[in-house]
Amino acid sequence: MRLNFSYVLAAGLAVGIGYWMYSGEVVIGGVGDSAHATPPPAARAQETQADLFRVKVQKLTAQDRKAVLEIRGRTEAEAMVAVRAETKGNVVHRPATEGAEVAAGDILCQLDKGTREAKLLEAKANLAQAELDHDAASQLVTKGFTAQTRAAAVKAQLDAAHARVKEAKLELDRTIIRAPITGTVQSSMANVGDYLQGGDVCATVVKSDPLIAIGQVSEINVARISVGMEADVELITGQKMQGKVRYISPAADADTRTFRIEVELPNEDGKARDGVTATTRLPLPAQRAHKITPAFLTLNDNGQVGIRAVDENDRTVFYPVEILGGEPDGTWIGGLPEEVTAIVVGQDYVKDGQKVSPVFEMAEVAQ
Repeated sequence: MRLNFSYVLAAGLAVGIGYWMYSGEVVIGGVGDSAHATPPPAARAQETQADLFRVKVQKLTAQDRKAVLEIRGRTEAEAMVAVRAETKGNVVHRPATEGAEVAAGDILCQLDKGTREAKLLEAKANLAQAELDHDAASQLVTKGFTAQTRAAAVKAQLDAAHARVKEAKLELDRTIIRAPITGTVQSSMANVGDYLQGGDVCATVVKSDPLIAIGQVSEINVARISVGMEADVELITGQKMQGKVRYISPAADADTRTFRIEVELPNEDGKARDGVTATTRLPLPAQRAHKITPAFLTLNDNGQVGIRAVDENDRTVFYPVEILGGEPDGTWIGGLPEEVTAIVVGQDYVKDGQKVSPVFEMAEVAQ
């Protein structure tokens, strides 16, 4: 029986392939035999895709920030009263002078009395006559010799006489213009011989104890101050004073959106003056914040300023922050968790939610 050569060749190849597969040796094309051989392009591409973007990170921990709110404004007297004449007449006497200290009730100007004293005497005489008529009418009513209407008319005349006496006395008293408050007389004053109409100014009295430092606070900071808060005030003259906040405006200025505040300053010696430029410093309550280098800040896709950090799964997350203030050694920010792992290098080259390979910064945060 003759065997076909092709069958023999096929059987030999099958036996050879079976033996090669049984031996377990696999030869991959393009892979070097030595340990230091360069990996093939496919392997190198796979390794490159598996590498994560490396970013430098730093652990930030919140700390107490004791901030001082600085307010620029000016001083203002407790009271400034323009003392005006309530009647007309020539100034015949002026006991007070510019710059003099006066007490409430002291005479500032005295006007010519004119006929006012005579009118007062006339009013008193009429009052005396009205009292006699009233007494007589009362007796006649008691005895039944006159009507009740007559007695009522006489009583009305008596009341009118009392009113005219009071009016004449008040008009006479108005010729003497007195200081309504204790303070310093400010120039200019009416001079002797000047004719004053009702409403003309005799003198202006300024009360500068206590002195008031006023300023404007932004709507961002107004909630952080309160009445009674201690304040340090420095005047442009170099004077330094201490006081307390006594007033905070309940409504903002419509144009500036700021709130007026007043700080009351003791000024017994009167050395601090009204209208002087002043800088008020209010120590604010401590708050938790982070101090960073401004280079750590970045922007998200919405244009918000913040810090890009990594979470426990090494994925990036963006935290919007509030800039609280700057110092020579860093910037204070708020809005972060108590502890955060911030990206300090490479934060502008990653997206939110991207998995990265964090490398910790060895240097400590500047305190």
